[in-house]
Amino acid sequence: MKIQKEIIEFEKGKSFKLFSPSLKNCFFWHHHPEIELVYVQAVNGIRHVGRDISGFTESDLVLIGSNVPHLNFDYGIQTECRQMVLQLRENFLQDIIFPVPEFESIKKLMERSYLGLSFSGETKKTVVEKLHEIKDKNSFDALMGLIEILQILAASDEVKELNKEDTRIKWFLNDKIRMGTIYDYIHENYDKKPNVNEIAKIVSLSTPAFCRYFKKQTNMTFTDFVNNYRINQAKIFLLKDYSVTEVCFQVGFESLSYFNKLFKQHTGETPSEFRKKYLKNIEVRN
Repeated sequence: MKIQKEIIEFEKGKSFKLFSPSLKNCFFWHHHPEIELVYVQAVNGIRHVGRDISGFTESDLVLIGSNVPHLNFDYGIQTECRQMVLQLRENFLQDIIFPVPEFESIKKLMERSYLGLSFSGETKKTVVEKLHEIKDKNSFDALMGLIEILQILAASDEVKELNKEDTRIKWFLNDKIRMGTIYDYIHENYDKKPNVNEIAKIVSLSTPAFCRYFKKQTNMTFTDFVNNYRINQAKIFLLKDYSVTEVCFQVGFESLSYFNKLFKQHTGETPSEFRKKYLKNIEVRN
């Protein structure tokens, strides 16, 4: 599936829109000129913003700049998932932010957003609370609440840049390969033995050409990407009623010791430690 341009419609008299999409079974690799703030809450998921492909646990808050290609955050998630997406009109910066000197920090935030910015900690918690608040406010109060949210993000040091270089749509226009086909193949085969020769043939490339293409698009080898996908799926199963050994083989690994080693490399903790920590958090919230 090639990158699609999303056409966003706004209500008359509104500078932004806030809504809760659900596209779990849809691979929507897309871009749009509007800057977007996405909050997603799920046990585990994968984000793909620009060239960055990484996982999140429990929730994620990401600011995505104008015309940065990204995948819908709920793609492939089989567990409960909630989203809030805030989109700014294309002329929001020029008409509202840039002319006002007091918004200088927000301007700088928006100028960095083309890298994809992921927020964590108290920043994420506070912003999510305020997103819920502005949903039910009148237009003027909602706009003031939005400005406050942007200022909180601009002042935060709990932020991670997802990309190190410009990945706006101009860098992807010549891509003729269907990334959606590759994602679907991995999603269907990650628990078996995904074969790089097979997927290369499916997208009409030689294996060496496919490997170069895939590394250029994702900054990962095909094998590393599959293992990363498996680890993210393993997180979901670990928070259900499965043993570590069962999860290991269920997501396609053939060695328990290798699974434990790779899981710790990706997450900084063993599968058992991960499950114990996050099950405890879930019990506390309940």
